[in-house]
Amino acid sequence: MQNNRALEIGVGLFLLAGVLALLLLALRVSGLAVGAGQDTYKVYAYFDNIAGLTVRAKVTMAGVTIGKVTAIDLDRDRYAGRVTMELMEEVNNLPVDSTASILTAGLLGEKYIGLSVGGEAEVLENESVIHDTQSSLVLEDLIGKFLLNSVNKGESD
Repeated sequence: MQNNRALEIGVGLFLLAGVLALLLLALRVSGLAVGAGQDTYKVYAYFDNIAGLTVRAKVTMAGVTIGKVTAIDLDRDRYAGRVTMELMEEVNNLPVDSTASILTAGLLGEKYIGLSVGGEAEVLENESVIHDTQSSLVLEDLIGKFLLNSVNKGESD
């Protein structure tokens, strides 16, 4: 009877450890964090086409994650998508002429923002705007241009 009770407690602890591991994995994959966040500052960028970019997408520089996308909305004055990014305070020396590009990671097409460093002496501060941007590459647009080009070549022959 005593041996059976110890076995039940061991199985219960093993199941609890498994559930906690799954919870931790789910939090890591979703990009959420447990505990206090780091010090960050906000930067904005305007894109003509944001296709596929989502809130909580990574912001990287040289392949290293330095922040995340916190909001995406439409600027009704410019008719462009405005992306709000929170960058880590440790990366507070980005030049104002830095470039923001929407890039694709992996085969599944997860979109993220890649920053390229500029050469100006003045640096981005809280609430600054990155003016030099490159929009998302849309596969449907590329296919359409390719097909239209093929049709035009066929007509001229």
